[in-house]
Amino acid sequence: MRTTAVSSSMKDQLTLYVFVSVLFVVGVIFGALLVNALTLDQQQNLAGDVQQFIQHVQDGIVQSSTDTFWDRAWFHAKWLLLIWVLGLTVVGMPLVLALDFLKGVLVGFAIGTLVRQFAWKGLVFSLASVAPANLIAVPAFLIISVSAISFGLYVVKNRLLGRFGTLSQPLLTFTSSAVAMLVLILGAAAVECYVTPPLLKWAAPLILEASAGL
Repeated sequence: MRTTAVSSSMKDQLTLYVFVSVLFVVGVIFGALLVNALTLDQQQNLAGDVQQFIQHVQDGIVQSSTDTFWDRAWFHAKWLLLIWVLGLTVVGMPLVLALDFLKGVLVGFAIGTLVRQFAWKGLVFSLASVAPANLIAVPAFLIISVSAISFGLYVVKNRLLGRFGTLSQPLLTFTSSAVAMLVLILGAAAVECYVTPPLLKWAAPLILEASAGL
């Protein structure tokens, strides 16, 4: 009986992981397509901002490593904290899914903007700038999202509807997942601080060269 319950729980978890992952991917696609909806002036303004940022990277005009680390760590931590709070409220489950979709949109829009303006060189630059930290941050957000939804579903099934079971263990599991993901988030911030800048400096000439040819 216990084995069956564990098997069912694992199946439910897998279903949630697939669902939030697909939602994120759909967000990425939507964000990339959203670039096409911008007016020509908006696209040119974005391209100008990107070129200015890249020129700063090339000239070494960037924040100190310590400032960058804490800025990015706090940015990611706020996102993580919001998901945790929404998970606690139970009724915030749809908003957790909305945040996963929004995260995908932001990533897709960033990549889509670079690719549209600078073709394959923009793709290379996006891999150097967007991908490294998000390879850690995105899985962390998806994991805590699944944990938040699982906790919310447990509360609905076992407390609001059935009035049985305790909340202490599921809450501890959910909170422990949030703390573990916070550690990953700090890792993502460290990547943005120490790994991304050298990659940006390596890729910057590609964009400047492409810009000169426009």
